[in-house]
Amino acid sequence: MFNKIFQLAALVFVVLSILAACSEKSGITDSNKKEVADNKRKAEIVYASAKDINDMNPHLYKGSMPAQGMVYESLVENTADGIKPLLAKSWEVSEDGKIYTFHLRENVKFHDGEPFNAEAVKKNIEAVQNNSEKHSWIKLSSKIESVNAVDEYTVNLVLAESYYPTLVELSMTRPYVFISPKDFKDGETKDGVEGFNGTGPYTLTEHKTDEFAIFEANENYWGGSPKIKKITSKVLPTGETTFLSLKKGEVNFVFTDDRGADSLDVEAMNELVDSGDYQLVRSEPMNTKMIVANSSKTDEPVSEKAVREAIWHSIDRETITKDILNGTETTAHTLFSPNVNYANVDLIKRGYDLEKAKEILDEAGWALEEGAQVRTKAGNKLVMKLYYDSNSSSQKTQAEFIQASSKEIGIELEIIGEESTSIANRRSTGDYDLLFNQTWGLAYDPQSTIAAFTSEASYLHTTSGIPKANELYKKIDQVMVSTDEDTRKSLYTDILKIIHEEAVFIPISNGSVTVVAPKNLNGISFKQTQFELPFEQMYFQ
Repeated sequence: MFNKIFQLAALVFVVLSILAACSEKSGITDSNKKEVADNKRKAEIVYASAKDINDMNPHLYKGSMPAQGMVYESLVENTADGIKPLLAKSWEVSEDGKIYTFHLRENVKFHDGEPFNAEAVKKNIEAVQNNSEKHSWIKLSSKIESVNAVDEYTVNLVLAESYYPTLVELSMTRPYVFISPKDFKDGETKDGVEGFNGTGPYTLTEHKTDEFAIFEANENYWGGSPKIKKITSKVLPTGETTFLSLKKGEVNFVFTDDRGADSLDVEAMNELVDSGDYQLVRSEPMNTKMIVANSSKTDEPVSEKAVREAIWHSIDRETITKDILNGTETTAHTLFSPNVNYANVDLIKRGYDLEKAKEILDEAGWALEEGAQVRTKAGNKLVMKLYYDSNSSSQKTQAEFIQASSKEIGIELEIIGEESTSIANRRSTGDYDLLFNQTWGLAYDPQSTIAAFTSEASYLHTTSGIPKANELYKKIDQVMVSTDEDTRKSLYTDILKIIHEEAVFIPISNGSVTVVAPKNLNGISFKQTQFELPFEQMYFQ
């Protein structure tokens, strides 16, 4: 028995000796293992997201735009220096502005190996057009007459009439981006897709709903393989959970998401930066955060201009931006900041003035009876509902602050937090009085937000109840097809004056994209959009 035990021990010793020798021979040591693990971490970004990436079909609207921006690409790109080539290396526009001829990059492939060519462009754009009802908010969808493959790498886009924002709208994160035709269902994308193969710098390799999604570098990317080889989107509740996950190293990247939700409050961001492990990077002002008022609810107080004006005057923007947003955003008094094209228009400023708000309501017949806290008119109480994104801690705080100031002028606001998808649905169905929202942003405005004034999926309910609605819509149609710069400026001025006068978009602040990332992560930059980040340009030092 002793001999058997001795023999077994000897055998184990020999095996371990061989393994140790092999490890030494191959250079595998504990130190090496740590170095390999560190290198792996340096090649990976794990970002916290309040939401699942959802459906990644780029021709629909449920998916996360930052995620889609990694996977799919458009013909052209909107940059600080104007429209630049992307999948199209060059283009020409006919004299009448109706025909756009694109010359495509050659030897570009979808993630599944399918060639990106004129036929793929034709199939994708036609798939978008075959679901035109979903895309009514984007005016280009109503202008496209046909798309033709001239040869393997040349495409003609034919419009029914000249439309000046064509290239801008083709550059957007969706819907005019490209997915492999092999992923189509019965030749379409409107009823879903079979896979998510784009031409972008990253491929979606794994997705567990409401937990995580993994994107890996496209080693065959036409623009060169990204240095960050793996990006994980991890679904986490905003606030304390995300903060602790950053401190533990479970995630290492946070940014303002495309729904406008903030995963961390300012104090948490500052604490992370003060630790010396993280950096905070903020873009230039991108958008306007606002409260949208439903003018179409004719039997409700919100349909009255006086009520909307009173709310506007009751909002202390200085305190919101300074104390609630800790100076990370600037006060906004108009729908667009003056740096937006065509938006530097002289408009009457409505400042924070509770006495002015009370005066407006008195003149409109909303009386505050002695001892009462809520104004009434013809037996109706001045009560409205304000919806905010439950994933945004700052929106909740702002809603409570605005609720308190509204109470001072005799307005009762019931504040309700809901998921961003629910709020988007309310906006499109008109089932709201007031709700938080934001403009499309620097790259797309003013045309995209203004085009959405006429779209049922966006702001039709916001604008349709105002007296000059028909005039407004007519001017919007005219400005989108105008080829004369002076005429375009004049029309935009009229449009902005109408909606400012009616106070249907109540501005609060001008927001930026904010990133909290490891201190040794370089190459952090921003696109001319609040919806995407150029992860492919990032690298660890």
